[in-house]
Amino acid sequence: MIPIRDTIKAETYPIVNLSLIALNVVVFLFELSQGPALSRFIYTYGLVPARYSSPQISTYFDSGQQLFSFLSFMFLHGGFLHLLGNMWILYIFGDNVEDKLGHFRYLVFYLLCGFTSGMSHLILNWYSDIPTVGASGAIAGVMGAYFILYPGARVLTLIPIFFFFQFVEIPAFLFLGIWFVFQFLNAALSSGQVGGVAWWAHIGGFIFGIIFLKLSDTLPEVSLEKRFRGFSQKKTTSRLQVIRPTGVENDPNFYGVIAVSKKEALFGARKLVNIAHGFRKRTLLVKIPPGISDGSKLRLKGMGRQMPNDLRGDLYLKVTIR
Repeated sequence: MIPIRDTIKAETYPIVNLSLIALNVVVFLFELSQGPALSRFIYTYGLVPARYSSPQISTYFDSGQQLFSFLSFMFLHGGFLHLLGNMWILYIFGDNVEDKLGHFRYLVFYLLCGFTSGMSHLILNWYSDIPTVGASGAIAGVMGAYFILYPGARVLTLIPIFFFFQFVEIPAFLFLGIWFVFQFLNAALSSGQVGGVAWWAHIGGFIFGIIFLKLSDTLPEVSLEKRFRGFSQKKTTSRLQVIRPTGVENDPNFYGVIAVSKKEALFGARKLVNIAHGFRKRTLLVKIPPGISDGSKLRLKGMGRQMPNDLRGDLYLKVTIR
C-alpha cells in the first residue's frame, strides 16, 4: 500500500516538518560525498548495538560519538528509495501532528520518538554489528500520534493488484493498523533486522509516539509558540477539496460543505472540487465570488440526484469560513 495523501488539512504551515525533510536530504547528499569512506561514516554515525555491548568495539569510539549516534542515525539513509519512502510518509502525516502539537513540541516529540525507537532496537538486538540508519523510527512515532489524533481521517492509497493499480480511500486507523501489524509480524518472524530493516525500531517508535502524545499535553507551551503559530497560519484553504455529498430520499438535491479562509471569502478564489459519490468521482473548478459570507450556498446545477423524468437535481455547497 502506497499512501498518496490524507484528507486532514493543517491550518498552519509545517515549518518544522519541512525543515526535518530538508535536513534529511542535505545529510543524504553529504553521505554521497563520502565516496569510499561511506562505510566507515555509516558505522560511526549509525546506530550499531555492538558498539555498546562489546568492550572490544566500544574502545574505538569516544563518549561523544557513542551519544551522538542516537541522534545522527535518524538522519542517515541507506539509499535514495529509503530516503524517498521515509520523507514521503513524513510529508503526509507529519504536518497534521505538528499542527496539533505546535512547532516546538513537535520537534521535541519527533526527536524523542527517534531516540526511543533507537533504544528499542538497541535493547532487542544487543549484539548486532549491523548499523541501523533512517528516520523510520521517528516517523513511526508520528504515525502513532496520527493514529490517535485522526483515526477517522481517510488516506488515499495506491494498491497494486497484479499488473493493475487501484486508488482506494482507507480510514487512517485501518491503514496505520495494517502497517503496525505488518511491522510486528516481520519482527516476530525475523531476528529483528533482516535486509537492513529494523522492525523493532518501527514498533518502538509507533508505541512511544502514542505515549509521548499523551504526555505532550502536560508540557507547558513555549512562549514563542503563539508567535510562530500566528506567523505560520495559513491564509488560504486547500486548493483541492474532496466533497462527499449527502441527501435525503425524495429530495433531488445533494448537499455538501466547502471551506474557505477569511481572505478568500473577501477577495474570492477558485477551488478544484473532487465530488465523491459512491464509486463515482468528478472534479470541477468552482469559483468563490468575492464578499461571500459564512453559511452562503453555491449551486452546482445538474450535480444532484437523477430523477425519473430524466431531470437532475442540483448540488448545494455550504460555504464555511475558517
